Amino acid sequence: MLKYQFPAVKGYQAGKEYYICMIPLGLMSKIFAADYSDVAAEHRAQRKLNEARIPEIRDYILSNRTSYVFSALAASIDGHMQFVANQENENTGTLEIDMNASFLINDGQHRKAAIDAAIAEDETLREETISIVLYRDQGLQRSQQMFTDLNKHAVTTSKSLNTLYESKDPVALLTKKTIDSIPFLRKYTDKEKDNLSKYSSNIFTLNTFYEANKRIYKAIKNPQKAEQMIHSYWKNVVINMREWNEMDNGELSKKSLREDYITTQGLIILALGRLGEFYCTSPDVNMEKSLKGLRTIDWLRNNEECWMNRAIKSNGKINRNEQGIFLTYVQIKRLLSLPISEEEAKKEQKMRG
Repeated sequence: MLKYQFPAVKGYQAGKEYYICMIPLGLMSKIFAADYSDVAAEHRAQRKLNEARIPEIRDYILSNRTSYVFSALAASIDGHMQFVANQENENTGTLEIDMNASFLINDGQHRKAAIDAAIAEDETLREETISIVLYRDQGLQRSQQMFTDLNKHAVTTSKSLNTLYESKDPVALLTKKTIDSIPFLRKYTDKEKDNLSKYSSNIFTLNTFYEANKRIYKAIKNPQKAEQMIHSYWKNVVINMREWNEMDNGELSKKSLREDYITTQGLIILALGRLGEFYCTSPDVNMEKSLKGLRTIDWLRNNEECWMNRAIKSNGKINRNEQGIFLTYVQIKRLLSLPISEEEAKKEQKMRG
């Protein structure tokens, strides 16, 4: 019987052996060839593959050819396998697996599919390896439980923390630099959390500024000009947001700022991101002079004339969807006496019925 032979480390969990193997990327499509997408959910141990996720992961590999990194996959083997230990260490050696054995991915199917897609565009990836944690198959029920355990107890990192640790994305880098260079934003922006409690000492999240800056950066395209624009824009926004400064000076409590005004809501930061995009594409508009108009806007939550069915829903809650962001952005432009394009006017009319 022909066998696969993989360098392996043997370990123990819950009284059972498992093996960590280094497997060539080019072999992944062969050993994990089975397709269970047409099998009913109760008869398989994986979710259906989400094809929409594959291009993003594939492009990550190809765009970071010398620095991409993946965590280990987890899989079960239904078939004969034998661990041959080294003489020097009984927990290291070679795992021999019959080639007719079945391999089932318990965790990592999207990574596997993206790796296959990346290899199709860059054959040099075939000889690189990925670590896979292999378990002996103990039937469908056990495999389903493994899938549940691996995913139920996984802790997802916040978008803000991902932005903080990002070292390649130019928008993330500019956002962090901008936040750190403007004292007010540095003082009140949480760099780890995506959602803040009402008792938090911070009033903004890093990821919200990142999402807002993506629109500004895309509109400029030149990295050097983008850095200057993004810094200048948010610096002037901070200068002219009266309530922010009143809170910072102790004239307005943080509680009142959060509860009575809408200026700390992520919706407003994202709407201001759209406004920054407008200034980038409107060089004839004096941005610094125009932003002074922010001081005169009534940002009170109960200002229904300005914000109802835009920033505020009819039930009084913040309207956090894309429609709310757009309608709030258009209203801010109107309050700043900025021109509203024909396309924006039509879109606004359609959204408001």
